Amino acid sequence: MIGMLTKLLAASALLTLGACGETSTSWDKELGSEVDKGQFGNATMNNTLIQTGQIEYTVALAERFSAEVPDTINFEFNSAELSEEARVILKKQADFIRKFPEVRFRVFGHTDLVGSVGYNQRLGLRRAQAAVAYLSTLGVSTSRLEAVVSYGKTRPIIQTNEPEVRNRRTVTEVSGFVDSHPLVLNGKYAAIIWREYVASAVPAPTIAEVQLEGGSD
Repeated sequence: MIGMLTKLLAASALLTLGACGETSTSWDKELGSEVDKGQFGNATMNNTLIQTGQIEYTVALAERFSAEVPDTINFEFNSAELSEEARVILKKQADFIRKFPEVRFRVFGHTDLVGSVGYNQRLGLRRAQAAVAYLSTLGVSTSRLEAVVSYGKTRPIIQTNEPEVRNRRTVTEVSGFVDSHPLVLNGKYAAIIWREYVASAVPAPTIAEVQLEGGSD
C-alpha cells in the first residue's frame, strides 16, 4: 500500500512539473519576450491612426470610392490580360484617383480555385500588376498605388472548384493617405473626403450675367 502511494505521489509530481514547464519562463529567452508578441507596435500605430482620425476618414473615403466607382475587374481563365471592359472600369478608377492626390490605393489580385496555390499566387500578382500598369498610363503615380498584394485562390467569392470568372479578379481599395501631403499634415481629412468633383462644379455667374438674366432697371 505504501509502495502504491509512493508511486502515485511521484506520478502526480511529474504531471505538475510538466504542466509548469508549459507555462514557465525559459531562461534562454530574451526578457519580456512572453509579453511582447509583436503586436505592441501595431496597437500603438492603430491608436495613433484612430486619434488623428485617419482610420475613420480612410473608411469614409473607401465607402465613397466603392459607391462611385466600380472597384473590381475580371479576367479570362488563366490570363492576366485586360479586357476592354476592364480598361473602361480602370479608366473610371483613374479619374477618381487623380482627383485625390492625397490618397493611397492598393490593388489586390485574386484567382479562381483551379490550379495550385503557388501558381495562383503568381497569377493573382500578375493580374494586380497589370491593373497597376494600366492605371499608371492614365496619369496615376505608382507611388500612390501601394505594394501590390496577391491573395491567389484564398479568397474566392464563389466556392467552386470549377473555373469561375467572378473569382478571377482584381480589387482596388483605398489604403490610406500620403503622409507628406500638406492637407494630411494639417489633419484636414474631411476636406479631402468630401471634395466635390471638378466636373460637377458649376461656375458662379458673373454680375453681367445676373443683370442680363434679371433685366435692367
